[in-house]
Amino acid sequence: MYSSSIFEENLDDFSNQEPQRAPIGIFDSGVGGLTVLRQLYRQLPNESIVYFGDTARLPYGIRSQAEILQFTREILTWLQQQQVKMVIMACNTSSALALETVRQEFTVPILGVILPGARAAVQLGKRIGVIATPATAKSNAYKHAILEINPNVQVWQVGCPEFVPLIEQNRIHDPYTSEVARGYLEPLLEQEIDTLVHGCTHYPLLTPVLRSLLPSQVQLVDPAVHVVAACAQELDLLGLRNMHPPLPTRFAVSGCPQQFSQSGVHWLGHTPLVEQVSFTDIAISQLH
Repeated sequence: MYSSSIFEENLDDFSNQEPQRAPIGIFDSGVGGLTVLRQLYRQLPNESIVYFGDTARLPYGIRSQAEILQFTREILTWLQQQQVKMVIMACNTSSALALETVRQEFTVPILGVILPGARAAVQLGKRIGVIATPATAKSNAYKHAILEINPNVQVWQVGCPEFVPLIEQNRIHDPYTSEVARGYLEPLLEQEIDTLVHGCTHYPLLTPVLRSLLPSQVQLVDPAVHVVAACAQELDLLGLRNMHPPLPTRFAVSGCPQQFSQSGVHWLGHTPLVEQVSFTDIAISQLH
C-alpha cells in the first residue's frame, strides 16, 4: 500500500501558500488513464499528480448516464479533498455523459478528453472514424464535437464493448483481441476512413494491434496528447504551472491495488505503489 504522508504533509502549504505546487488529479475507470499520465510526464514533467482508477466499477462504457454521473461526483469529491488544482477527466465515457454537469457543481477546473480529440481529428482528416465504449458512442459526443468544428467532414462511430475488459486483463497481444478489433474496424474500413480517433483512453494501448489492421494512410488520434496540451495552456492561463520538482505520483483505486499495480507496470515501466479508496470512504467524505 502506498503511504500518502508526503502529500498530506505538504497539501496545506501547497493550497494556501503555493497553489502552483498542488497536484493535478486524473481519473479513469482503470489503467486507460495511464495514457494521459504518460503524456503529463512528457509535457508537464514538473507537475505532481494524483491518479484515481475506479477499478471496482469498470467498465464504464456499459453504465447508464445516472451511474456515470454518480461515480464522477464521488471521485471528484475525493480528488477535491486531495486539494488538486485541476482535474483531467481521463475517461471518455465520463467526459461524454457527465462533464458539463459536474463543471457547474465543482469549483476546481475540469478538463475532458473529447473536445481536444475532436479538434485534432478535424485537423487531420475528412473521413473520421471513432472507436469508443458503447456509452460514448451512443452519446454521439465525438460526432457532435467534430461536426461543430467542421460540418463538412464525415464521422462514423463504433461501440467496442470488449476492448476495455481485454486491456484490463492484459490480453492486448492475445489473438482473440486482434480478431475482435478486426470486427470493430470492418465497418469503418468499408467507409474508407482516413483518420481514426481513440475514443477511450484505454485504446492507445491497442495501437500495435490496430496499426496492423489499418491501411498505412489512416492516421490515429490519441486525445491524451491533446488534452494534456490543453491542460498546459490552462495552467499557464491560471498561473498554476509548477516550476518546482514534483512529488512522486500518488495512485489510488477503488478495487484491488495489486491488480492495478501489475497492469500498470507494463505502461509505466515500473511497479506503481497503489492505495485503495473504498466507496464508503468516498460516500462519507462527500457528506462532510
